[in-house]
Parts: sequence; C-alpha cells; structure tokens
Amino acid sequence: MMRCPNCNSKDIGKIGSHQYYCWSCFIELTVNGDKMSVYQVEEDGTLSSLDDLFFGEPIPPQVHANGM
Repeated sequence: MMRCPNCNSKDIGKIGSHQYYCWSCFIELTVNGDKMSVYQVEEDGTLSSLDDLFFGEPIPPQVHANGM
C-alpha cells in the first residue's frame, strides 16, 4: 500500500498510469520505477514541484566565523 510522503496518509487515488493524488493533503505524485516526484496543485491547475523539499540534497554543516 502506498503512503503519501507528505502526510503519511493511505488515502491515495490513481489519476493516471503513473500518477497519484493524495486526498488528505492535496498533492500529486508521479512514480516512474523507483523515482517519485511530488507536486503541489496550484489554483489554476498547474503543478509546482516539491521535490526539493522531499528529496533535496543534505544541508552541509554550517561554518562558524571563529573556525570552530
């Protein structure tokens, strides 16, 4: 059973051959093999990628001014 990566809900509906929609937090998911993309559906129906929030690169440690 697929779970939403945003809200962990099981309330996922299939809207295309590789596309899913979470009815709990209203995001769209695209699954292609082992790669998943996450999108926010905007008011005008366009999609905005949220991949940088879910699958972004790890944040490097901060460098302190005193060298510690």
